[in-house]
Amino acid sequence: MKFVIQRVTKASVTIDGNISGKIDKGFMVLIGVCDEDTKEIADKLVKKLIGLRIFADEEGKTNLSIKDVDGQLLLVSQFTLYADCRKGNRPSFIKAGSPDHAKDLYNYIVDLCKTEIEVVQTGEFGADMQVELINDGPFTIILDSSEIC
Repeated sequence: MKFVIQRVTKASVTIDGNISGKIDKGFMVLIGVCDEDTKEIADKLVKKLIGLRIFADEEGKTNLSIKDVDGQLLLVSQFTLYADCRKGNRPSFIKAGSPDHAKDLYNYIVDLCKTEIEVVQTGEFGADMQVELINDGPFTIILDSSEIC
């Protein structure tokens, strides 16, 4: 499982010209799932996501979590995080999770985040989406279960 976390001042996702999700200060998270991923792995990554202290405190040090600043989440599924570009110029996506498995885990992650964070917005699994954001910092963190779990 992979999370690409961007600290944002605002972000939105649009599908067919309609805004599906929109947040202010918080994290815009791209989520990639592979077939080996489990709910237990998702639990660990969500715990790490919620606990990341990458917001500035009163002294300007990155010492506050998303909960500490009443931040919001925008969660977007992104199978292309599992692109394999080692051979040729056309990426292979065979390492990405099967659609049913990935959708189930993505929905599990969304539900889990909603138990921790008041405002959780989403894209739509499998949809063609346009994501807009203002990356604050810029600050981008990549969580990869193969390195954390």
